[in-house]
Amino acid sequence: VKVEIKYMFRAAGHAGEAAAAWFLYVCFSILPVDAASALGGWIGRTFGSRLSVSNNARRNLKSTYPDWSDHQVETIVNSMWDNLGRTAGEHPHLSQFNPYQKNSRVEVVGFEFCEKFLRANTPCLFFSGHIANWEISPLAAKGLGLTMHLVYRRANNPFFDKLVQKGRNVLEGDFYPKGSDGAKGLLRSLKKGANIAMLVDQKMNDGISVPFLGRNAMTAPALAELALRYKCPIVPARVERLQGAHFRLTLLPPLQIQNSGNKEADILEIMTEVNVLLGDWISEKPEQWLWVHNRWPD
Repeated sequence: VKVEIKYMFRAAGHAGEAAAAWFLYVCFSILPVDAASALGGWIGRTFGSRLSVSNNARRNLKSTYPDWSDHQVETIVNSMWDNLGRTAGEHPHLSQFNPYQKNSRVEVVGFEFCEKFLRANTPCLFFSGHIANWEISPLAAKGLGLTMHLVYRRANNPFFDKLVQKGRNVLEGDFYPKGSDGAKGLLRSLKKGANIAMLVDQKMNDGISVPFLGRNAMTAPALAELALRYKCPIVPARVERLQGAHFRLTLLPPLQIQNSGNKEADILEIMTEVNVLLGDWISEKPEQWLWVHNRWPD
């Protein structure tokens, strides 16, 4: 009986969260994109820092930048929530972020690397992190004619998860949740020559220990494992929020992958380079990364 009551309360909580999320989603979708982004930013700044999860962000920032004052940390926490709120407000409007239309909101640098893969019909792995609006990079691939399949982490709230996927419908590719079921679909797609996009900045308890922003962090090795197994190039994709709902997407040259025959060493080398790039991007604009992740648990 206690277990049933527990699940009843959990379901009720999920339903309440979903109702609030749907209300905001509808409000954002009705507004023009700039207004939706601004409203989301205001909501994030106003309420985000008061949430208990913000203590994770404060702890992570203090550990990463020990010389920072409390004021500097709090400024980044508030700016982080502004970015997160804007990202939520922009979610129903992803179709308006076509990088290749006139007066686009997205400036693309390095698209010649994608064009090379398009001509060669070569499947590749794109990686980024939860930086700025991380939904932007698959839109660039779509505009070039590259179908992009996404690996994502399911939200704990199943109702909220459906809402997030609804906003991503414009991306057209398939979505593979992390876990055994998603892995099977991902492998099938790679064998068919598909392109995969991955966000690789989250903690994975059964991953490998790799330096990240000055400290070792458990890191998912799947990106390196897939690149070595299927001989896929790894393309870094950096998204930056420039001002309001305007962005720059920078596609960097593929990583130089050395297959020495020592699988564990090669994976560690690749993921170390990946984490160095992510760390550089985050350090340049720390307010645009999702610091609330429990990336370095005690």
